[in-house]
Amino acid sequence: MNRAFSWALAASLVLVLVSFAAIGCGGENSASAEPPHSTTTTATEPTCPPALARGWQKLADQIEAAVYCPSWLPDPLVGRIGGQWEGIHSVTKEDSYLVGFIWFQRDAGEVHVNLRGYPGETKVPSCNGEPCFSGERGTRDVAGRTVDVYTVNHGADTWHVLYAWKADGSLYSVSQHVVPELGLSYSQVVKSLDRIMAGLVKIEPQQS
Repeated sequence: MNRAFSWALAASLVLVLVSFAAIGCGGENSASAEPPHSTTTTATEPTCPPALARGWQKLADQIEAAVYCPSWLPDPLVGRIGGQWEGIHSVTKEDSYLVGFIWFQRDAGEVHVNLRGYPGETKVPSCNGEPCFSGERGTRDVAGRTVDVYTVNHGADTWHVLYAWKADGSLYSVSQHVVPELGLSYSQVVKSLDRIMAGLVKIEPQQS
């Protein structure tokens, strides 16, 4: 099952990516050359609002594995599957998933967040013979989880800072696009990812 960007949004996003590549970003497909410091983010226990929970529960039931509902995403995004801001929704025959949310306004701003899950797999996936996540910059302790930080990524996570973590024998990740010329610096994206992590709510598949 796949749902792609509209052609207009996709064309606009390509223009932003080309512009970003032209100015350079610390290496091929790299979001930053600077490693983050290890920190711990604390927050009250998050909840997944009913309007969001329905879609994430459906995904968990479909792949028969846990997923993570993002109770918070940076403005104006809302993590509702099938909602206004969902631009990518893909589930493979192996039941790995990619759900992406994006807002873009030409010459004004862009916010793009991807969430992934690889049920039953803990290795970094391969993209055309290369690791999909690379440029590892150490770990962070965020909201009770230890995440590996990657800044040289491929596919839908190109030019993103990406956090990956393991839970119950599966690999999960969340990433956000760094676009300094549109006001999203590396440090701002790291703060945003910390807050996203703090707001994740694990949703288990329901018994049929």
